[in-house]
Amino acid sequence: MASTSGGYFRRLVRRLTSDIADLDADDLSRTAEAVGAQKACDCRSGEEVTVLGRLRSVEMCPRDAAATLEAELYDGTEGITLVWLGRRRIPGIEPGRTLKARGRIAVRDGRKVLYNPYYELQTTS
Repeated sequence: MASTSGGYFRRLVRRLTSDIADLDADDLSRTAEAVGAQKACDCRSGEEVTVLGRLRSVEMCPRDAAATLEAELYDGTEGITLVWLGRRRIPGIEPGRTLKARGRIAVRDGRKVLYNPYYELQTTS
């Protein structure tokens, strides 16, 4: 019983003294792990991966360029850029949304990228 209460108080003190961004990153990482997704920091080029995280940013290409939609997915460990070719907008793909994405990791300009990933929007409870 003593080890359980010691763990509880240790977690409580950590939650009270940690930065909100750090706590959010920890929660995202734990949630991703709980649903069987890989951590973005562990993904390597060429691997088929499933990642879960929150969209930090969404960028649409300029009108005069080829249609692409890019979003940065952050899972608490690292960001992955999601790129949908031939799309300027996808309903539900907006900053702050949580989604699960699946595809093959590539590296572009030193950043991890998933091109045309399969995705599932996650509901928040």
